[in-house]
Amino acid sequence: MSSSPSAQHLAAILPSKAAGAFQVTHRPTPTPGPDDLLIQVKSIALNPIDYYQRDYGFGPLDHYPTVLGSDIGGTVISAGASVPSDAPQPGTRVAAFAPCFFTKGLPDYGAFQTRVLVPAANVVPLPPKMSFNKAALLPMAVITTWSGWYSIGLPRDTAYTAADKKGMLVWGGASSIGSTAVQVAKSMGFSVYVTASEKHGEYLKGLGASQVFDYKSEDVVEKIVKAAKADGVTIQAGYDAVGQVKSCLDVLKEFKGEGTLKLATTVPPTEDTPKEEGVEVKFVAGPEDEEERTEHFHFVFGVWLKEKLEKGEIVPSPKILVLEGGLESIDKGLNELKKGVSGVKLVLEV
Repeated sequence: MSSSPSAQHLAAILPSKAAGAFQVTHRPTPTPGPDDLLIQVKSIALNPIDYYQRDYGFGPLDHYPTVLGSDIGGTVISAGASVPSDAPQPGTRVAAFAPCFFTKGLPDYGAFQTRVLVPAANVVPLPPKMSFNKAALLPMAVITTWSGWYSIGLPRDTAYTAADKKGMLVWGGASSIGSTAVQVAKSMGFSVYVTASEKHGEYLKGLGASQVFDYKSEDVVEKIVKAAKADGVTIQAGYDAVGQVKSCLDVLKEFKGEGTLKLATTVPPTEDTPKEEGVEVKFVAGPEDEEERTEHFHFVFGVWLKEKLEKGEIVPSPKILVLEGGLESIDKGLNELKKGVSGVKLVLEV
C-alpha cells in the first residue's frame, strides 16, 4: 500500500520472530486497497492468540517486522474504491476484526497501531451509545463463535423452539468466546448448558445460559448430563472455548444414539487429543477459500451482528479491565493474559 511521505502513525511493532517484546514507534500510514477501510483505532482488546503469535510466531507469520492484534473499536477514516455503499463509510464508528492472522503478518493489517487497514467485510457499525471499549470485545469472539458453527456444520438459519428440546454444551462460558457462544446458541433456540467458575453463574444466566455448572466440581460431567436429561433435552453439539475436549466428550457420549454428535474446539487437536467413537471433533476454523471466507465474514459482521446490535440482542462480554499506558502496555497485558484471567477482557485505549 502506498502512503504520503508525511503520513505516519504510532504502532507496536514486533521486529522478528519470537522477539519477545514489541517496540512502539512510528510507521507509514497506508491508503486503503479497493476492498479495505482505513480505521482510526480507539480501543484494542487482547486475545490469547496475540501472545501465541508474539512468542512463537503462530500463524505462520511470514512478514517481519510485523504488527499483530485483531480486536478494535474505532472510526472509519477512508474507504477503498470498491467498498460498497452499504458498508460503513468515513466518519462511522465501528467494531472491526483486523486480519493479521489471515494476511500472515502484513503489518498494515494488525490491530496494535493507531491506524489499521481492515477489509470492509470485517466491520460492523456501532449503536450510538456503545463505547469503543465495549466494541472491541466483539469481533474475535463473534467470528470465532460462528466459525465454530461453520466447522461442525451447524446451519446459519438454525432456529429451534423450546419444544424441540435441543441442547448445546459450552465449556468455558466466562471467557470472551465462551460467553459469546452462549448468546449465539441461545439465539438459535438451544438450551445452553455452560461450565464456568461459580462466581460467574448468574452473569452467564443473564446472557442466556439455561444452567451453569462449576467446572471445578469433581462430578461436573454427571451433573450436566443429569440436568439435561431431567429437562428432556438432548445435547448433540458442544463448543469447547478453553481446551477441555475430554470433559466435553464425556458429556456428549451420554447422548449417543440420538443423532450426530459434534464438538467445536478452540484448541487445535493433536494426536494426543482424546477421541470418542461417534463424536466428531473439529477445530474452530472458518472457510479456507478466500472468496468463501469473505462471504462468511460479511454474513457475521455485515448481516448477523449488525442486526443484533441494532436490536440490542447481543451484549459485549465479559467485563472490561482497561490497562493504562496504551500501546506501551501491550507486552504487560499479554503477559498477564498468558498467566490467566477469568471473567474479564483486557482492553487498551489508544
